[in-house]
Amino acid sequence: MGPLSPLSPPSPPSDSPDPQAPQASQPPQASQSSQLTDILVSLRDRVMGVSETVLSTVDGLLVVADAETVHPESVAALAAATLGVSRRIADQAKVGALREVVARCGTGHVIVLAVGERALLTVVGDDGLDMAAFQRESPATVEELTKVLAADVAY
Repeated sequence: MGPLSPLSPPSPPSDSPDPQAPQASQPPQASQSSQLTDILVSLRDRVMGVSETVLSTVDGLLVVADAETVHPESVAALAAATLGVSRRIADQAKVGALREVVARCGTGHVIVLAVGERALLTVVGDDGLDMAAFQRESPATVEELTKVLAADVAY
């Protein structure tokens, strides 16, 4: 799994922890990371052909990943570059706001979607990716990710 979200503010330090106080099972950041990962796993489970997913910031920093073969940090950085260039192309072509970037490759697909204004979802799918199911399921996934990330905004 990926590192902690750079969108999360650091927890305030406690002056003197009470060793007798009950401890939470997970810190809030770990809970958020777990929620985000669960959403990514759910997309993989619901759409045939989705093999890996990476959630990152728009500036290319890894938030979380459900990935085994790709290097999540590299995918995060490349997704940011891909989305940036693609938004400029869409703007120049005057075809409206960019919704997603789809790269159809020799043995699969790479899809980059904006998740609100601050994050990106990169989906790697094999050659059997069910694009109709992906188109049907991805808006709900983006909405869920957006809600979890929005709950983390501290400003």
